[in-house]
Amino acid sequence: MSQDVPIHSWPGSYYINSEKRWVSGTLSLTRTTLRFTSEQNQESLAGLRLSRIMEIKMESSSFIFSSLTVLEQGNIKHWFSSLRPCRATVYHVLEHFWRERLLSPTAPQGAEAPLSKGQELINLISGAQRRLDDTGKVLYHQGEQFDNMIQGLDKIDSDLNVADKLLSELECPSWWPFGRLPWKCHQEAKSEAAAKSAYTKGSGKGQKIITSIPAIISHGGNSGDMKPGSLTVFVSSLEVREANGQLLHRFEREEVDDIRVHNPYEISIRQRFIGKPDICYRVLSAKMVEALSVLEMQYKKKIEFTRDYAAFQMTPATTPGSPDGAGNIWSAGHGQETDVPVEVPAGELTQLQLQVLQPTVTEAEAQELRQMLQQLKTLALEAETELERQDEALDVLSSSTDHATMNINRHTRRMRKLL
Repeated sequence: MSQDVPIHSWPGSYYINSEKRWVSGTLSLTRTTLRFTSEQNQESLAGLRLSRIMEIKMESSSFIFSSLTVLEQGNIKHWFSSLRPCRATVYHVLEHFWRERLLSPTAPQGAEAPLSKGQELINLISGAQRRLDDTGKVLYHQGEQFDNMIQGLDKIDSDLNVADKLLSELECPSWWPFGRLPWKCHQEAKSEAAAKSAYTKGSGKGQKIITSIPAIISHGGNSGDMKPGSLTVFVSSLEVREANGQLLHRFEREEVDDIRVHNPYEISIRQRFIGKPDICYRVLSAKMVEALSVLEMQYKKKIEFTRDYAAFQMTPATTPGSPDGAGNIWSAGHGQETDVPVEVPAGELTQLQLQVLQPTVTEAEAQELRQMLQQLKTLALEAETELERQDEALDVLSSSTDHATMNINRHTRRMRKLL
């Protein structure tokens, strides 16, 4: 039986066709399998790989109403019922992971040979490269925000110079006979238009999408009522939407109080309030890793990893020899020794000995690894250059803000004297 930690488990019952009876137990979804364990003796009554599932449906039968059926290859149908908290929630979660696995371009088809060490290293570096690409996108959008802030401060400085000239004119002449100053109305209208333009421009910038993933959403932080939807990560906000695109809630960046990572596929986002209930959404997705790489960059001080996540980290993603992968490449072969004779008679090499005699990494794989490492180095150098530029921009922002604050305070005191 697989040692994978369950992503989700639901109490329910399973129909044993050979015995014509229902058995109570627990339905569990892991990274690669769906299994049912009896409540009485913890016996595994059903276990099937997600790659072998043909169809998942909500049906009713003469045996019991409101059942969930899973059709396996070979026209084998499994019946589940009395699922808690409800059948629809279980259906949405199972169908999401099953469909995402079918749509995955790297999903294995049937029982294939394990990947070679070279391919495993290539896959590992590909993951690091994708994460560095996501980090580069965040840095790029952050740099854009800094540039826009510097431009805004330059405009503020220009407006303050105009205000200084107007205040100087107001402070000198005392002969103006009217109570309402015409340039004051013009200045107020200009300030209002500038503020409106800055707000519109700022909100447009915040709508740049970094990543968007399909997900199963539940409101309130519990997994009782889960329905299909999506999670979209913007530069300055997070959006939770239904499957039809309707917005459920938008979390502005400063409004997010904590993000709890329950496992590599499930997180909860919370906004706290005083005197009224918190706003919390629980998000489950087979592609959560894509969003986590960005969230760890944007909300690194607000992310909390739970004990359940640590349990996932301690277990390999796949079992050795499974058709879904080759296990952990760092633990493969650890503690195992294979003795191969130096001289083996022709025709007597076993399959295992042939695999051992073959090179661990081929020349083509080594060349691809060399190119990928060179790309990683280039990306890292570009990220370092961008960070240095943003450090300089932060220094400029800090000095410009201090200068603008000082001028605003000085102009405010002069205006109060005029009133």
